[in-house]
Amino acid sequence: MKAARFSRFGRPEVLEIVELPDPHPGPGQVRIAVRAAGVNASDWKKRQGQMDPELPQTLGYEAAGVVDELGAGVDDVRIGDRVFGASEDGAAQAELAVLSYYAPIPPSLDFAGAAALPAAVETATRALDQLGVGAGTTLLVSGASGGIGSAAVQLAAVRGARVIGTAGVANHDYLRSLGAEPVAYGDGLRERVRALAPDGVDRALDVAGSGILPELIGLAGGAENVVTIADFVGAREHGVRFSRGEDGRAFHAIAGVGVLIESGQFSIPTVQTFPLADIAEAHRVGEAGRVSGKLVLLVGSGE
Repeated sequence: MKAARFSRFGRPEVLEIVELPDPHPGPGQVRIAVRAAGVNASDWKKRQGQMDPELPQTLGYEAAGVVDELGAGVDDVRIGDRVFGASEDGAAQAELAVLSYYAPIPPSLDFAGAAALPAAVETATRALDQLGVGAGTTLLVSGASGGIGSAAVQLAAVRGARVIGTAGVANHDYLRSLGAEPVAYGDGLRERVRALAPDGVDRALDVAGSGILPELIGLAGGAENVVTIADFVGAREHGVRFSRGEDGRAFHAIAGVGVLIESGQFSIPTVQTFPLADIAEAHRVGEAGRVSGKLVLLVGSGE
């Protein structure tokens, strides 16, 4: 099969499309003929050498496609079903991928839209669980208009929370459509939030990683009420929990998001697509911050 890989760290030019052996599913897993695979910031961090030291490395933790092989014990899907989900081996940007966690693609979504969901939904759900967000909680989301932020806004609203979200003014109408009360980020944030919530908020989630943890701690009444997914250094400095997969994944959320989508309670971000062969350009666009929404690679007949 063809798959994305790099054999040295560096700029997007190190990315290659190579021939690799076909993978096969283990017990409880399924293999899909990939039609679309999500691209995340972790991909270019890996490529730059900021994460795993081993070489060579494949890429991709989320994909959507058609089931073409079943692992032992799998009886909830059949060959030919459309599914989306997560690949634990980080090799989903390929013609074939093994998914350890999967769910049927909602009828209203195409492959690209489905591939945009797993990482954002899992990360947002994990952070909300760690914060204990539920009915009656007032939650502040810093960086609410991006893929993970918008997922957190919507999933928190489904739980019955009141959500205040920071974003640029151009994205305020978008946040309102998701169920959040928008505030502009930048100087004066604390005052703007307190204008909406005079006593502060119950919990705060930092998605943007923009050095805002001290303000969030003040608004949420202590570091124990704040979680960040983006500021590892700041988390250590200020005693804030940094949410990571090693704490326990929340892939159970993948199975539930389809119902929310079909009932109109969850909308996917805008998707910008590239053929698998153009993966280097997708990395350039993502690193430069030139995309609003989600980057997705199209594979096979998904192209």
